[in-house]
Amino acid sequence: METKTMNIKVEKAKTSKIGQVDFNNLAFGNVFTDHMVVCNYKNGSWEVPEIVPYHPITLDPSAKIFHYGQSIFEGMKAYKDGNDDIWLFRPMDNCKRLNISAKRMAIPEIPEDYFMESLKALLKLEKDWIPQTPGSSLYIRPFIFASGNGFHASPADEYMFIIAFAPSGAYFSGKVKVLIEEKYSRSANGGVGFAKAGGNYAGQFYPTQLAVDKGYNQVIWTDDNTHEYIEEAGAMNIFVRINDTLLTAPTSDRILDGITRRSILKIAESEGIPVEERKIAVSELIKAAKDGSLKEMFGAGTAAVISPISTFGFRDVDYDLPETPNSYAALFKKCITDIQYNRAEDNFGWRLKV
Repeated sequence: METKTMNIKVEKAKTSKIGQVDFNNLAFGNVFTDHMVVCNYKNGSWEVPEIVPYHPITLDPSAKIFHYGQSIFEGMKAYKDGNDDIWLFRPMDNCKRLNISAKRMAIPEIPEDYFMESLKALLKLEKDWIPQTPGSSLYIRPFIFASGNGFHASPADEYMFIIAFAPSGAYFSGKVKVLIEEKYSRSANGGVGFAKAGGNYAGQFYPTQLAVDKGYNQVIWTDDNTHEYIEEAGAMNIFVRINDTLLTAPTSDRILDGITRRSILKIAESEGIPVEERKIAVSELIKAAKDGSLKEMFGAGTAAVISPISTFGFRDVDYDLPETPNSYAALFKKCITDIQYNRAEDNFGWRLKV
């Protein structure tokens, strides 16, 4: 069956998989909804997006995504409140950041109306897939990759933009143990660390596995030049609380400008929490851990929102963080999730009703 929705052609799936899903026991990103958005870039322009049944993609072996890694993505979520209304959290920030990544990777930028209108149309079609179990949400993955063919090392001439949904439970449970990395780097000056390029994450897997083999959950990345300053926690931005001051590394061409990160900084400002965006030395972290002034460390990102760190390791020594009452991590997570799920006033203008 084909219908027209907001000038976007919709081809509905003949049957739905939703009856096979246990919404009370969802892993993260393993179950996918019935439909997806597909939009092709050909002959120098983006075609009109379409909504089609979720299906495998067929590509030529010479498609440039396989050879030169032109691939970018975003991570977002949709939420339902008690009235069955659908909400997004700062979606235009994701759209703008996708295009920042596109520009850096020589990928044509997706028009903002294509992004937003196709996303909203897909959400309305898949509204029954948005879970309402506490901590669950509908994870949204917009991505663009090079579908054009050729072995020549140059940008492709064709691309695909896709939005796929995955109803998901909580990304992390409990606190994490991290290892400060001194050998491998996530990104470098002049590189693509600020972009959500697929290769950034592929390059993290090996050193992260080395840390897992040592009993840690994740790594804390340090600067590529001296390895003296902490920069990110796994695939998340990192925050440190020393006494009552909140510290985070400044964004740069090595560090992703996280939307959750930006939200935390705004909430901290509104709550009167002192904030410093500056370099954070590993030596400062260790000193604070030893003298008791290190109160909290946590990662921040779309998937987990806030991921508290219980222990960090450095040069074969583990440093345990204290249990801090009225933690900043708990405050920020509650503020953000209350806005996302429409449980509180949104004084920042971040929430968008679909």
